Amino acid sequence: MAIAEKDIALMAHLMRRAGFGAQYDEIKAKAANGYEQTVEELLNPQDHPDGMDLDLAERYFLDWNHHVRGVPEYHAWRMINSKRQLEEKMILFWHGILCISDSKLQSYPTEHNELEMFRRCGLGSFRDLLVEISRDPAMVYYLDNCLSHKGAINENYGRELLELFSMGVGMDGKFNYTEDDVKECARAFTGWTIANSIPQQPYGRYAATFLYNPDDHDDEEKTFLGETGRFNGEDVIDIIVKQPATARFVSRHLYNFFVADDVEVPAWMDTPPRDPETITMLETEYFRSGYNIRSMLRVLFNSDAFKNARFSKIKSPIETIIGTLRLIGDWTTPKPGLEFIFDEMKYMGQEILNPPSVEGWHTGREWIDGGTLAHRINFVADAVCDPNYPGIQEIINKLAAKGPTISPEDMVSGCLQMLGDYEMADATCSMLVAHAENGAELRTDAEEFPTRVGQTLQMIVATKEYLYA
Repeated sequence: MAIAEKDIALMAHLMRRAGFGAQYDEIKAKAANGYEQTVEELLNPQDHPDGMDLDLAERYFLDWNHHVRGVPEYHAWRMINSKRQLEEKMILFWHGILCISDSKLQSYPTEHNELEMFRRCGLGSFRDLLVEISRDPAMVYYLDNCLSHKGAINENYGRELLELFSMGVGMDGKFNYTEDDVKECARAFTGWTIANSIPQQPYGRYAATFLYNPDDHDDEEKTFLGETGRFNGEDVIDIIVKQPATARFVSRHLYNFFVADDVEVPAWMDTPPRDPETITMLETEYFRSGYNIRSMLRVLFNSDAFKNARFSKIKSPIETIIGTLRLIGDWTTPKPGLEFIFDEMKYMGQEILNPPSVEGWHTGREWIDGGTLAHRINFVADAVCDPNYPGIQEIINKLAAKGPTISPEDMVSGCLQMLGDYEMADATCSMLVAHAENGAELRTDAEEFPTRVGQTLQMIVATKEYLYA
């Protein structure tokens, strides 16, 4: 049975949002399996192999031993090659919210353990995730909770837990918490610290470990968000996750990351959600499911709001680069030079393990300026015009299979289809067709045909429409 083009286009949309994109044949195969079945496969990565031979990769990348496996290039490799695409996408999602930074930590093993915690917990209970991040040695050190003591609190972690990790400053024009709540929260987390580090020599860096010091914990009565008791950190989290503001906070983040660009987090107090109906739907599922992220995403991915939101998000630098590499079929096997990929992410403004602040990266249009736009277009354009990449050769072969000649219109529409069913404005399509005509017949057996295809692909990826996912 023929697969409807609308089903393929919808699957391409799902794979761009719930993963880092896919080649046309994979998209078509998933569309044949069905949209809802594919959603379930994405949501349950534990039931499917990741398809990677990491042992082989470690033979080539010698710094991927068990002490420094957290190098950013390792995580880029997983994004490119893992068949568990949503699992990798959720690591990026939480990495941009529950932020730590290598510029302060300078401990790849410790940072790597945090990202692996996101792999384990990122689709589960938000309550459990907050407990894990509060015990995470990278976070304890990054936000100075190891400097917070009974009788001499450091408010950094307590403040950011409320402001940037769980509730937000306010909702519907009203504040979600007070300065006293910040202090009481900080008191609850006293004693949550890290153990002394193992010396770096002679075996290299080891990951830091969490330590609870009961002698340094303030066990006195506290009043937090209207409740009173001898609270510890987990008690505070139990109070946080049942707040309506927390449901709104998580829902808006999921919407902004997976559906459509919205305003930045600091504006959420006074700016209503872009799509209040969808946010309400997610809030309802948050409480119904017991704060379960997988359940919220199931509702979201199967909603009309998600399905109808094609090309309403500007791709982040990491999405741009990883999506391009998956499209062209590069880095499916180890070889020298993976550091270059990581450098390109930095030049475009998104460095793995190094967000600019605890607020994370600003998204949407803030990804684009004169410098980063040039890097973005040059990187993608250089990749898609090279017929030596297997993914580009496959595009050329599929277009050539249409017959001995191909019209400029079919050339453009075929390239758009192979790139993931992209849509272009009429004026853009006319420009692309005019360029494809170029005064000569498009013979698919001609020596210059691969070059003509590459030029068309280059023209497409340089358009403003291709900035969006």
